[in-house]
Amino acid sequence: MSNKPLNVGLVGGGKGAFIVHPHQKAILMDGTRRITAGALFPDPKIALEEAANWPYPIKGYGSYDEMIAANASLPADEKLDYILIVTPNFVHFDPAMKAMKAGIAVFCEKPLCLNLKEATELVKTSRKLGVPFAVAHTYLGHWTTRLSRYIVQSGLLGDIRWVDSYYIQGWLATKLEATGQQQAAWRVDPKRAGGSGCGGDIGTHALMQLRYVTGLEVTEVSAHMETFVQGRQLDDHFTIYCKLGNGGKALVRASQICIGHKNDLGIAISGTKGTLRWRQEDPECLTIHLPDQPDRVYWRGAVSPGDGFLPKNVPADLMAEPTIPSGHPEAFHDAFARLHRCFEADVRKWKAGRKFTSDGSKYATVDDGWTGLAFLETCLKSSKKKGAWVAMPKKI
Repeated sequence: MSNKPLNVGLVGGGKGAFIVHPHQKAILMDGTRRITAGALFPDPKIALEEAANWPYPIKGYGSYDEMIAANASLPADEKLDYILIVTPNFVHFDPAMKAMKAGIAVFCEKPLCLNLKEATELVKTSRKLGVPFAVAHTYLGHWTTRLSRYIVQSGLLGDIRWVDSYYIQGWLATKLEATGQQQAAWRVDPKRAGGSGCGGDIGTHALMQLRYVTGLEVTEVSAHMETFVQGRQLDDHFTIYCKLGNGGKALVRASQICIGHKNDLGIAISGTKGTLRWRQEDPECLTIHLPDQPDRVYWRGAVSPGDGFLPKNVPADLMAEPTIPSGHPEAFHDAFARLHRCFEADVRKWKAGRKFTSDGSKYATVDDGWTGLAFLETCLKSSKKKGAWVAMPKKI
């Protein structure tokens, strides 16, 4: 298998876009991936200007259509290995579909696209063509999230009864979109964001954290999607009571109007034997609560298997994952890097004609993206019925 760095093309990311910056740091972190091209803005002139002013040399294109089409005639060592889509939601579907059909793998920001119809088409095309496809659910990249997944899915907490998964922010507590702030403007516009504002933007992260750590699926929802800021078109407060596939219950909640909260994502999972708590604003550790015992706090890089709670046979690949010693904190950029690192491994296998297993254990997949859209659309139906229980659709 070739050890040359993978070539990555950007779709979006110009004119002050935020999310491209942690992605590009993550891509460059290991020296095994590099950004070589970009279609950075809808206006072709501005797109080329942005590429010319990029912090390091990249090939600029006036549009993603042009970038994808040009890829076919490039020398083998210059071809794109995957594209990274960092545009508003309404510009996810088209470049993802065109890239897959051109034989280019896709790493796409969440939510996957605007609606379930588009999501279904992306899933079917990805399966048909066998193209690697990742969805950027950042917080799955924290090592402590992966340890949490191991603890819960190994049965160390017993049968899961209750999950509280949440993401609370306060940055949209006022009508910020009215000031022209671009990050706010598109997130509250149904044409660009889809049917849900807060739910689509951060509620999907809370859902994905629940699904990834527990391995459980939501089967029914009772939803309340509310808008507190007068005149806003989409929800800014998202409260969903859920039934889980194992008979347990969960609360998936999100808000963008809670002043003082920044990026307060967390999860509490209660089973018949104990409870696990984790918060992304303190991502280096997780806490285990057991009956009649002192709390156990596990720090990344300082975990001892066979300690009376964890078994001796904690998977070696999990224990080998920390990249720096305990006490030197990993953070947001490292979580992104872990996702790109795992995606790179699958892309390399795919490019070499080898079998890869995109099973959702290392990064969110296009199927996970579909589940996020199915969840949002089911919540919308329930909320319109004043919280009536509505079943999730069957997976495709």
